[in-house]
Amino acid sequence: MAQTGTRMSPRQKMINLMYIVLTAMLALNVSSDVLDGFTQVEDGLQKSNVNVSRSNDAVFATLAAAAEQNPEKAGHWHQKAQVVRDDSQQLINMIDSLKWEIVVQADGKNARPGVIDNREDTEAASVVMLNPVTNHGQQLRQELDRYRAFVAPMVTDSTKRSSIYAALTTEPFQRKGMTGQSWEESKFENQPVVAAITLLTKLQNDIRYAEGEALNSLLSNVDAGDVRVNEINAFVIPQSRYVMRGGQYTANIVLAAVDTTARPSIFIGDKQLPDNNGIYQITTTSSGTYDYSGHLEVTHGDGTVTRHPFSSSYVVMDPAATVSATMMNVLYAGIDNPISISVPGVPQQSVSATMTNGSLTRQGDGWVARPGKPGDEAVIAVSATIDGRPQQVSSYTFRVRRLPDPTPYLALGSGQGDRYKGGKPITKAQLLDTKSLSAAIDDDMLDIDFKVLGFETVIFDAMGNAIPEVSDGANFSSRQQASFKRLSRGKRFYISRIRAMGPDNVERTLSPMEVIVN
Repeated sequence: MAQTGTRMSPRQKMINLMYIVLTAMLALNVSSDVLDGFTQVEDGLQKSNVNVSRSNDAVFATLAAAAEQNPEKAGHWHQKAQVVRDDSQQLINMIDSLKWEIVVQADGKNARPGVIDNREDTEAASVVMLNPVTNHGQQLRQELDRYRAFVAPMVTDSTKRSSIYAALTTEPFQRKGMTGQSWEESKFENQPVVAAITLLTKLQNDIRYAEGEALNSLLSNVDAGDVRVNEINAFVIPQSRYVMRGGQYTANIVLAAVDTTARPSIFIGDKQLPDNNGIYQITTTSSGTYDYSGHLEVTHGDGTVTRHPFSSSYVVMDPAATVSATMMNVLYAGIDNPISISVPGVPQQSVSATMTNGSLTRQGDGWVARPGKPGDEAVIAVSATIDGRPQQVSSYTFRVRRLPDPTPYLALGSGQGDRYKGGKPITKAQLLDTKSLSAAIDDDMLDIDFKVLGFETVIFDAMGNAIPEVSDGANFSSRQQASFKRLSRGKRFYISRIRAMGPDNVERTLSPMEVIVN
């Protein structure tokens, strides 16, 4: 452990000594599978670092080529990129030297690069990184803080910039119920050598990622202020290609990069349009598809005239409506179902709708359908006010179904973390920290919470006898919590007879849930 200048009492010294002995005993039991896992992760990170470095080299080469071709435009950004590259490499080299010192501390003067004999050694990383004389861990933290503050502001994308801040954070580590640890203590104290090396390699990976994002942002700045025009084309920009019978078709006909002081002449067929800023307008009388074409004439400064042809089409259709369920293709009884209702060419305030077998209400620009009886159909009828006259537009039929059963889960992290749904290992600490059982539908279409009314846990004793315990509503009872404390690693138990009720007020019994203690 890192030394401090605080004088400790004999009792505290004894406690610390016992902690060191306990840590040493635990270190003797580090699974070789865990160490192999760290080795595999280390190998993967090394390969990733090589790939990211190659990608960064390509971006930098592009910047260098741009600076050589146009020094005035790209030279400044190339110089900044060179500083980023140099700073990143210096930090990478510093971490490489720390990794080598840790391996030498673990394996002695005969240590070999890339091969760690004493992977399980839990003292080497602490000796190198937490030595109060050399302060390597503190120096690394300070360098990471400086590098993060230098590189992150160069990234223009706020999401990527936030990712860099998060990846390179050196905030103190705070365990629940314990005093805080510095960043270096939380990362390197009592860590096996292979874990410490893997952590440092990940830091190098994060540095390469930050370097790449900064280089890409600098490259994008080279052309940020450019406006390129290499073609002049005529464009037809309609307000809509679909027009309801009785309405008007409106379109803008423009020339790209046109000079506003010398507008082109516009011809539909052989007829020139009046000078109305290129707006073509015609009243529709019947449904169908209509094509039209023409050209623009542009007079240049030398008196020459060029033609730019164009063509387009529009569709005139009979009144129709679109009704779609936002969440699903059916409606579920007992809950609010968001519905989108629109009539092409008609503003939302001029659209109205009704529904059978339930209620339909407007909420902003959308609608909410709340069906009644499952199994019966719900018909939504849509009307629209067009040119001051209400018209029946269309109707749509939906099937009404009962809500599916939810999935039970344990909310990890005080309800703000992952949802554990069984079938895979969970740590005993996470299990003991969870006080209740929850249930919800959280698939791609629905996100609905259910209230758990009660359940049982079934734990098998050493003789194979099933011992059921009843919950206290949605909460684990004291007997259940006491039985959890007796569970050893690899044991499993079942949560069964789960009763839950959703917003439709229908009580249902859910499938059992298997919990495996890691």
